[in-house]
Amino acid sequence: MGIFIRFLDDGISTEGAMGKMVVTILSAVAQAERHRILERTNEGRIEAKSKGIKFGRNRTINREKIMALRATGSGATEISKQERIGRSTIYKLLMEKQQNH
Repeated sequence: MGIFIRFLDDGISTEGAMGKMVVTILSAVAQAERHRILERTNEGRIEAKSKGIKFGRNRTINREKIMALRATGSGATEISKQERIGRSTIYKLLMEKQQNH
């Protein structure tokens, strides 16, 4: 597109062969820094898990109540209306229960 950047204070430009080299070097440094940030984040996550810290939001749906309603013969639509949660959530919980047993 023929667009170049010239930093007046530092005398750095993206124009020409030297400019291309500067952009390449800055890009490599940025990529290395991003990779290091991800490594530190993962290290922290692994350490937190080893200490028993759980991630994600707290569960708010009473699973036992859902299973009890299902055991009495209530359908997913009826349970979802009664508990004011999505029917798809009911199906997800039922699938979870099947996979765990």
